Amino acid sequence: MKEEGKTQQRELYALLNISPEASDEEIRKAYRQWAQIYHPDKYQSSQMKDIATENFQRICEAYEILTDEHKRLIYDVYGMEGLTSGLELGPKLNKAEEIKEELERLRRQKDLEKAFTHVQPSGSVLTNLSLPELLHGGSIMRGMAMASEVHTQVSKRNTIAFGGNLAVNGDSGGGGATVVLRHQFSPIASAEFMASAGLRAVLGAQMSRHLSHHSTATSGIAISLRDGSVNLSNAWTRQLSDKTNANIQLALGEESAISVGWQHKSDKRSAAGEVKFGTSSFGTSAHYTHRFSKKSHGRVAARVGSTALEFEIGGGRKISDFSTIRMLYTIGIQGIFWKFEFHRGGQKLVIPILLSRHLDLVFATSALVVPSSLYFLLKIFLVKPYYLKRERQKALEKMGKSSAQVREARAAAEKAQQLLRNVANRKINKQLETGGLVVTKAVYGNVKAYQEKIESGEEDNELESQVLDVTVPLNFLVNDSGKLKLHEGVKKSGIMGFCDPCPGEAKQLYVEYSCAGTRYTVSVDDYQELFIPQEIHRV
Repeated sequence: MKEEGKTQQRELYALLNISPEASDEEIRKAYRQWAQIYHPDKYQSSQMKDIATENFQRICEAYEILTDEHKRLIYDVYGMEGLTSGLELGPKLNKAEEIKEELERLRRQKDLEKAFTHVQPSGSVLTNLSLPELLHGGSIMRGMAMASEVHTQVSKRNTIAFGGNLAVNGDSGGGGATVVLRHQFSPIASAEFMASAGLRAVLGAQMSRHLSHHSTATSGIAISLRDGSVNLSNAWTRQLSDKTNANIQLALGEESAISVGWQHKSDKRSAAGEVKFGTSSFGTSAHYTHRFSKKSHGRVAARVGSTALEFEIGGGRKISDFSTIRMLYTIGIQGIFWKFEFHRGGQKLVIPILLSRHLDLVFATSALVVPSSLYFLLKIFLVKPYYLKRERQKALEKMGKSSAQVREARAAAEKAQQLLRNVANRKINKQLETGGLVVTKAVYGNVKAYQEKIESGEEDNELESQVLDVTVPLNFLVNDSGKLKLHEGVKKSGIMGFCDPCPGEAKQLYVEYSCAGTRYTVSVDDYQELFIPQEIHRV
């Protein structure tokens, strides 16, 4: 947190052009220097008085915060957000360590309060449809299932989940409810206690523990309240690499089984596979998902065993930050299906449609080729042009908004420079008389692009707008001994008379200066220290 403050939360230090380690006396000295320029009483013109008032208020705010030990510490750790988000200290604390401890306590308290109110709902709706039954005069609806679950963190170590499900298949149906309590004993050990009622009345418990940095073991027991049967389970998970892990599961009970699986996930692809052998069945399954872009992906899956034989292919597309749609084609011993899925946050809608119970080659091929061709035609001629148009419109709106903000910031910087100009000119004349330091040209912003424009000799208003002339404020900052220093770790756009002319771009400060009749040039990065004059800058 402190490192973040050193690089991002230094606007007030930049405003007064002081070091983040500046003493109270240095802060007062810098404040007096700026107050002499921006005090509103020094100006008669209403326009100049308004400019002075606006900037004087900024200087006073910086001075008030940085000379208050408590506020300065909050600002150094959390920035302006910490001062405006309710991190208020109670009793007066004298030692910096006590203040830090109190700040961390308040932060933990806020996090805990947030955790108490943090609820994560999830749910799914499955609707089975059948075209053959509809064509034969029956109902298109084969069945429906719904499940919902809500997770909430009741304390730092305890999480509780409530869930329920309903299922209807033909003329029969049923449902159930489940509650799960999870307790975190330590960073490496946790336990879950589960109870369910309904068609499946069960009591269960499960313990998990990290055996090493890469291995986890889980053991569980479940007791049926209907027939008293007991089921035991053990699982071991091993991380094989940063992106791959494997697991072994053993279940003992009415249906004993052992299974071995693995999962791999990276930015571009994910895959998983499992082999399972039980007392009355066996099977294997695998799937592979490839991400063609941030928004689209393709999927292939297969299941083979004593009770299943099917192949699945399809893909999906992200239609918003939280929503994804997917279409899958499945062929197997149960028939030919289309499956449509809609995912949003923790919610899921799944609609499998049975097309045919018979594995006819022509029909199976048509069921795959026709919708795929239709999708690609719609994507090429309708969907893609629409999204491109929408993205261009968003980009233009964003550019317009950003441009308006930059124009406003540039106007404020130029106004701030107006009041510095007279003093800067006096300092220039004084330095010329003594052969001292004079900044002849200084620009801040996208300096590399600006210099390339100058070297090519081409006029480019867009590139020129990505830099700001800061010759006046730098001459103002030259001290009486002919030195100029900008402090390390302080973003230069916060200096009085500066602004950020190109948000999102890497920025530099380019300075041409003269000293004792000799010409010098230097470029420094946004957070880099600048100290001039130096012999290494000589041209």
